[in-house]
Amino acid sequence: FLSLVSTTWHSNDDDVYRAPPIDRSILPTAPRAAREPNIDRSRLPKSPPYTAFLGNLPYDVTEESIKDFFRGLNISAVRLPREPTNPERLKGFGYAEFEDIDSLFQALSLNEESLGNRRIRVDVADQAQDKGEGPRHRP
Repeated sequence: FLSLVSTTWHSNDDDVYRAPPIDRSILPTAPRAAREPNIDRSRLPKSPPYTAFLGNLPYDVTEESIKDFFRGLNISAVRLPREPTNPERLKGFGYAEFEDIDSLFQALSLNEESLGNRRIRVDVADQAQDKGEGPRHRP
């Protein structure tokens, strides 16, 4: 009796429902490279500097930890603005400049990844602000 149940259960008919294969690239456990970042390439700069804005940085972050975070990418510079009134204290954001567009693109795929105890924001830096000027306010 039991064997009869198990043989019908393990029927090899082609109409048996098979789960579709799992697309591993959409799982969070997929390697970062497999997860194509959801970035509009038209937002990327057409020419250097290829700069990423880094937000929500831990206050104890260093240039070295940023370079380590982006290890494997062609990073050329890291800028971490400090509070003018307290030069020891970082402002909690910064910029990472990359040597090529592909490195910038890959860096953007690390948006929301953890650095220290924070999920940091990685976005395309606003080109105007990147020149060291803040937003302009007209009177």
